[in-house]
Amino acid sequence: MTSSQLQPLSAEPGNEPAAPARKRPKPGERRVQILEALATMLEQPGSERITTAALAARLEVSEAALYRHFASKAQMFEGLIEFIEQTVFSLINQITEREPADAGSTTGVRQAGKVVVMLLQFAEKNPGMTRVMVGDALVFENDRLQERMNQFFDKVEATLRQCLRGAAEASGSATPTVDSQVRASVLTAFAVGRLQRFARSGFKRMPSEHLEASLAQML
Repeated sequence: MTSSQLQPLSAEPGNEPAAPARKRPKPGERRVQILEALATMLEQPGSERITTAALAARLEVSEAALYRHFASKAQMFEGLIEFIEQTVFSLINQITEREPADAGSTTGVRQAGKVVVMLLQFAEKNPGMTRVMVGDALVFENDRLQERMNQFFDKVEATLRQCLRGAAEASGSATPTVDSQVRASVLTAFAVGRLQRFARSGFKRMPSEHLEASLAQML
């Protein structure tokens, strides 16, 4: 209970101060609080599998209260995955819509580089989400969660491929499809590797480490 939630005391003599009422979360607010708490718990380096009991204890509610908002723990992780998908692909759309990939031989390459940089910066700012992205937090959870993250990276790779195909065509490549597939695959593997290293180093090895120089070598 914060001081902003306390009711002001009456200045009139003889009035007893009313007991502060417990503030009810607005519709949807508790759901967000649960997801924020889960993400925060995932930020603890070396943390073991998170149980609903531990999550409920952190929020100072019962496990039954959690299940009023999510049918299962898998649904909670799906909520985090939805946040990752919506944020990352919204930012990707902003990158790719600023300039068409076929505007010039360097434009698509520049776009691809920006997509990788954005993805790694997102992970750096959201370490708990990084553990979801690389699957560390999904071990022993429902298999569909890992499959959904696999699809996420497939979609990222498809975006990179599209950016790089335009660049390959503009530069006169005889095999633009093959060239773009290879380069997109290398960039995706690089990004995933950086995320895994970040998570498994206890968030000490930053994904952005020597990033510009690394991308210059690949692009």
